[in-house]
Amino acid sequence: MGRQRELDRLLVAVRRPPAVVLIEGEAGIGKSRLVHEAACVLAGEGGRVLTGSCHPLREPFPYGPVVDALREAGDWLPTAGVPPTAGALAPLLPDLADRLPPPPDPVEDPHAGRHRLVQAVRSFLAALGPAVLVVEDLHWVDGATRDLLLLLARDLPERLSLVLTYRAEDLPPGTPVLGAAYRHPPGVGGTTVRLGALTEEDIHELATATLGHHATRAIGRALHQRSEGLPLVVEEDLITLREQGRQTGCDDDTVERLRRADVPHGLREAVTERLAALTPAGAAVVHAAAVLAVPASEPLLVRVAGLDPDEGATGIIEALAASVLRETDPGRYAFRHVLAQQVAYRHVPGPRRRRLHQKAVEELQAQRPVPLVQVAHHTLALGDREEWLRRTEEAADQAVSVGDTGTAATLLRQILEQQHPDEALRSRAALALARIATFGADHTANAALLRRILSDRQLPEAGRGEVRLGLGLLMATQAGDRAGFGEIEQAAAELESRPERAARAMIALAMNEWGGAVEQAGAWMDRAEAAVAGSRNEGIRAAVRATRITLMAREGDPAVWSLLERLPWESDDREVVRQTARAVHNAGTLTAELGHDARARRLLAGNEERADTSGIPYLGVYGQATLLSLDFLGGRWDGLEERLAALADEYPDIILVGVERALLLGGLAAARGQRSRALEHFGTAAAYGECHSEVSVALRAATGLVHIRLALGSAEEAASTAAPAVALLREARAWPRNAGLLSAAIEAALATGDRDGAERLAQDAERALRGRDTPAAHAELHLARGLLLRHGAPAEAAERFERARRAWHEIGRPYEAARAAERLGCIEATRPGGEPRHLVEALDAYTRLGASADAARCQHALRELGLGQRASQGRRGYGDRLSPRELQVAELLSRGATNQDIAAGLFLSTRTVEQHVARVLRKLGTTRKTVGEALRRLGDSR
Repeated sequence: MGRQRELDRLLVAVRRPPAVVLIEGEAGIGKSRLVHEAACVLAGEGGRVLTGSCHPLREPFPYGPVVDALREAGDWLPTAGVPPTAGALAPLLPDLADRLPPPPDPVEDPHAGRHRLVQAVRSFLAALGPAVLVVEDLHWVDGATRDLLLLLARDLPERLSLVLTYRAEDLPPGTPVLGAAYRHPPGVGGTTVRLGALTEEDIHELATATLGHHATRAIGRALHQRSEGLPLVVEEDLITLREQGRQTGCDDDTVERLRRADVPHGLREAVTERLAALTPAGAAVVHAAAVLAVPASEPLLVRVAGLDPDEGATGIIEALAASVLRETDPGRYAFRHVLAQQVAYRHVPGPRRRRLHQKAVEELQAQRPVPLVQVAHHTLALGDREEWLRRTEEAADQAVSVGDTGTAATLLRQILEQQHPDEALRSRAALALARIATFGADHTANAALLRRILSDRQLPEAGRGEVRLGLGLLMATQAGDRAGFGEIEQAAAELESRPERAARAMIALAMNEWGGAVEQAGAWMDRAEAAVAGSRNEGIRAAVRATRITLMAREGDPAVWSLLERLPWESDDREVVRQTARAVHNAGTLTAELGHDARARRLLAGNEERADTSGIPYLGVYGQATLLSLDFLGGRWDGLEERLAALADEYPDIILVGVERALLLGGLAAARGQRSRALEHFGTAAAYGECHSEVSVALRAATGLVHIRLALGSAEEAASTAAPAVALLREARAWPRNAGLLSAAIEAALATGDRDGAERLAQDAERALRGRDTPAAHAELHLARGLLLRHGAPAEAAERFERARRAWHEIGRPYEAARAAERLGCIEATRPGGEPRHLVEALDAYTRLGASADAARCQHALRELGLGQRASQGRRGYGDRLSPRELQVAELLSRGATNQDIAAGLFLSTRTVEQHVARVLRKLGTTRKTVGEALRRLGDSR
């Protein structure tokens, strides 16, 4: 009644996935009923609705509300095709384990396990097909479950709708339901439904449906005044009136009694009236349920109530018949809503309440495992603060041990909110909470929490250093805030009494490439090695060693290879194995940037299993992304877009996967002449590069943007894009990993007449690369020198281009080799009697790769030199078949190229392209959007 408009909005939203629907309203306003009605409608249509609820006293269980919902999906889960990542849910869903992939090997690091579970939930939901996931009472959500829902809402499976209910007044002040980190993603539908009070007319309709002809207008008016439109109060009153009406009917006295009742206490009056009518057995059961506060089994309720089994069963039946309790799951009972539980709890006399709490503690302690959260709750109710603190810490430890960091964080906050607890306990709680917060999804909220912990004057200095280290790492590595390195440096000083933890801070500082920090990297590494020199902790020694290897690889130090060979490939120490995996991964990624492509592929491919079991979240995925980058560099372009999409779909919450995808798609688009799309992809990567702690992404994105702007004839824009990137290159001393920026920046400088700047840049690079094992950077240097020499000393320029071409061939990068060959061929063709051998070589390479824009540029150059294929007498007729040129245009259209892109890429006028496009669409009988499908059909028919 009174909710048809809201129901329609909810149904429209969830029927158009992906969608996020928020249902907001105070306690008793009808959120659950609205969701229930929608679920009934959807179920009648064959829809799939999964529902979970948050509770204030939930025992530790990872992502409990969501896992509860997933348990309902057994009949809908396909028997095949479920992604392997969903196997991590098998231990949490034993009833569905036979329908899930096998679980991965366990990891000791709880954070790695948490990342696995997040991905598993998304894979599970995606496999279900069209579905609605409902999570109720999000005002009680634990931090980990909120993080899961946040990550899910940021990147929903295409056929999933997410519905969340909550009380805004019970959220932390100024905090959105999913935290400040949530922004409604583009392409995701949904709505926010805010439920308000019922009108008098709504309540009259509800009364008529309940009381029939007894529901007079006067009764409806009295119910409205008494409830102030809150459906829960109306519902309770109507239950009472219905029972009274069966005995005495409803008359003027009924209305008068309703009017005399204290309106703000309407619910209390309604519940109290029914409680008063219970027998002693019924009242005892209800009192026990009110004290337990969570759904409880029949034996537990009966024992806490102090009844024998038969009396207890009779009491439960009576409470159910009186609509005081309801059966939540088979054999488990609770109040119909939390407000009724609160009323009943206050109805229990004080001495009786205390004895019930004591009995609850005794009974709960006998369970296995002990429900420590509930025990702590009852201990606090008994007034034993010291025992409550002890129990709460035990419960937090238990939550961490099972991977439920959300419940653990809630409990640890409760400890820290107490005045003057034991200093050691406060320190332990602060450090535990800091470790949890460091890996949360909501960076803003977690950083604020860590700062609140740091403001605690009672925290000892070493403890403060631990918390500050967590804050600094969160800011620098997750939130992209380089001010985090300042926090890490301060933490290193505060951790002087804990040299092993100080070393952790020092190696983080050594990895910083921004703000001139690279100049101090060696000093920080020396200090870190000195700090752990006498340590028996092989794990921290391995961490320092892995960082040293990383820095040596980053700088192109040839001595790194002997260090890699001496790594401990087998060890009983998990942290040593973890750091070995990290060292090999970092070396593989960096040597790919240096130009040791084959060696990098061997390192990364050989590290896959070790990375997956290392306990470092997603290390293996990062390795897969780098291997795809090596595919691009190695000219393995066929199917590359699909491989990138598959990885991004499997790990949508990993930013670096999306960034690598943007860089590679930008490179492919540029080679194919899709310049507007290339600019978009490189721009996306550049935005991330501005906040990433390493400079490689920023340099690669800038290089791509400079090349596109040069191709567009925008020399000034190209130079202005190159300038800050070159400044970063100098500041970070990243010459060995310049990612093609050197030649791009020199070409832009020459195009704008800045020859002095171009010469200076080449000289600086040459000095910096002496003695470095950096094949790609040296090939780049040859190319750059060739660009500087091509007009004044063409013979020397040709020699440099040839050396670059050979170097790229040896490295195994055919596209880069073709670019050098093209430069060389252009010089050869202008010599007396010269032949465009290398220009043809470049054309062939571009054609094999599918770099249509580059191939068109070579063809144009050959025609300009008078060396292209001569036109035959009269044009050949192709009838309804595509000509070679039309096929080129069709392929570019299928990849989203605009007419302007095609014109620039194929060296045609826009008018000519328009004519080609019109003929392509007519011959294929298709539209621009479906050209790709038409081409596939054409290929299949040949």
